[in-house]
Amino acid sequence: MLNLLELEQLVAFADLGTLSKASEQLHISQPTLTRTMKNIEAAFGVPLFVRGKNKLQLNETGMQAVAGARGLLASAQGVVQQVRDYHAKLHTISVESCAPAPLWPLLPLLSSRFLEQTVSSRLCEQDAIIEDVLSGGCEIGILPYPVADAELTCIPIIRENLSVGVPHGHALAGRKSVTFHDLNGFNCLLGSQIGFWTELCYQKMPASKFLVQTDEFALKELIQESTLLCFTTNLADYQPDIFRKRVAIPVTDAEANVTHYFICQKNNAHYLAAANQLKEKQALA
Repeated sequence: MLNLLELEQLVAFADLGTLSKASEQLHISQPTLTRTMKNIEAAFGVPLFVRGKNKLQLNETGMQAVAGARGLLASAQGVVQQVRDYHAKLHTISVESCAPAPLWPLLPLLSSRFLEQTVSSRLCEQDAIIEDVLSGGCEIGILPYPVADAELTCIPIIRENLSVGVPHGHALAGRKSVTFHDLNGFNCLLGSQIGFWTELCYQKMPASKFLVQTDEFALKELIQESTLLCFTTNLADYQPDIFRKRVAIPVTDAEANVTHYFICQKNNAHYLAAANQLKEKQALA
């Protein structure tokens, strides 16, 4: 019976063309590799090689054997990856969120409660989050609105309120509050990983231009030094010195003040303890 190691050696010989090159790459002796080629030929029960003086070449049947070996090796690697992925899923709590801020307090709570599992997260479109939670593609979803579905548990966990960072001396700096209508037409800085807030800003401020920053350090530098408007929320972790030249003014539109909801399948209710802990901390009804 052939084994995967022998098949790997056959493929290496086919790729490199000589026993000496293959044995060097595989870190085995040439006599050992020669014996492997004989074993492989015996296992197939047909000639696979053309033998000459100090030379070994694959014949046409041997090339077909190599093609089969490549397929078997690829299938074996696929099985290995499937098992690894399955194991990872068993030991991973996958969280998909509409925005980054709810993840900041939630992920540590999950990690502290499920010590033997890894917690992973990513930002996703809202419709995709619901589909993935329902299908089992992820265990937990975070949305800026409640979901009514018989298969899901949905609870409010945290409130996020948007503010605009206005430079001192700006025309809006004296305002106690603003709306998206007031902001429309002013150019703004945006971070690249802010979830649904990006689409909301583009939708509500069509006359504005946005300078999107993928680098967090560059964004903070521009907030400190530029005169462009920027955004923050009550959950942002900006240090006070970053906003030292700005005033944060609340945006009063309903869309700018959202409650984030935790959703999971009802059979995953063991995750709710972390969500309820966050909910209680935020004093949400």
